[in-house]
Amino acid sequence: MTKPLITVLICTHDRADLLEQLLASLDGARRPAEGVQLLVVANACRDRTHALLQARAASAGGGHLPLRWVAEPAPGKSHALNRGMQDCDTALVAFIDDDQRVDPGFLEGLRDAARYHPEADLFCGRLVPDYDGSEPPWVHDQGRYRIYPLPTPNFDPGPQAKMLVEGMAMPGGGNIVARLPWLARVGPFAVDLGPVGHDLGGAEDADWLRRALRAGARLMYVPEMLQYHYVDPERLKVRYLMHKAYKRSAASIGLQARPGTPRGVPAYAWRKLAGYAVAAATALGTERRRFYLIRSAAALGEIAGHRELARHADTAARTSP
Repeated sequence: MTKPLITVLICTHDRADLLEQLLASLDGARRPAEGVQLLVVANACRDRTHALLQARAASAGGGHLPLRWVAEPAPGKSHALNRGMQDCDTALVAFIDDDQRVDPGFLEGLRDAARYHPEADLFCGRLVPDYDGSEPPWVHDQGRYRIYPLPTPNFDPGPQAKMLVEGMAMPGGGNIVARLPWLARVGPFAVDLGPVGHDLGGAEDADWLRRALRAGARLMYVPEMLQYHYVDPERLKVRYLMHKAYKRSAASIGLQARPGTPRGVPAYAWRKLAGYAVAAATALGTERRRFYLIRSAAALGEIAGHRELARHADTAARTSP
C-alpha cells in the first residue's frame, strides 16, 4: 500500500463538536491523488471525544479520510503535539487546530505548494475568522482604536504567495505545514510554553517556528491554503479580551529574552501601564475605553513576563554549580 503524501495532525481537548466540524470539512475537501491521512491526539479529554474518534476511525472509506487516533493523558497542547509527531512518517505534516475548518481547496493547495515550491521547507496559508454576520461591528474596525490581539486569529498576508522571514507577521500553530525532516531538525514543542486545556497561555508555536527559521527553514505563505477559525461569542467580551492580552503579552516577553537581558521590570513598562490606565479611566467613548482597558491588560502582562524572567534567572543562579 502506497504511503500517503500528507498527514493532518490534530490535537484536541474537550471540543468534540468543533472537532466533528473540522473532520467533516477535511472529508469534504478535494483530495490529492497522492493521498491524505488524519492523525488525532486526544489530550486529556473528558467529553465524548474518545467515542467520536473510535466511531470515526472505524468508518474509514465511504467518503471518510483514513483516521488514526491516540490518547495523550499529560495535559497540555505541547505534550499532544510531541506525541503526535512521533507517529508522523509522511512527506508533509499539516498542523491544524480543532477549532478550525478547512476550505474545500485546502488539501490540493497544500499539495501544489509542496510540488511547485521545492525550495520551501515550511508552508502556511490564510486563516480567517468564521464570521456569520452576528459579530459586533468593532471586530472589523481598522481605525485608531482597533482591538489587538483580535479575539479570533486572523492571518492574511494577501493574495500572492511569498516567503516569510523572521520579523514579519507569522502564522499560528494551527496554520503550519512542515516537510517531514524538519520535525526532527527543529525538535519538540516546549512543554513549558504551550497552553493547558483551553487557557490563553501559549507561545509554543511561535517558539517552534522561530527555532525552525533560525535553523535555516524557509517558510512559504500560500493563500490557496485557506482555513476558517471558529468564532466563540464568549471571546467577544471585554473581560476575555483583557485576559488574552495579558496572557499573550506575558508569553511574548519570554520569547524576546536574550543573554544579558536585564533582570526586573524596565521603567518604560511601568510608564506604559500608567499611561494606558489613566487613558482608560478618563476615556469618554466606549471604543476608546475598550481599547485602553485591553492595552492596560497587555501592559500588565508585559510586567508579569519580566517578573517571570527574573524568577527564572534567580532560580538558575541558585542551582548553577
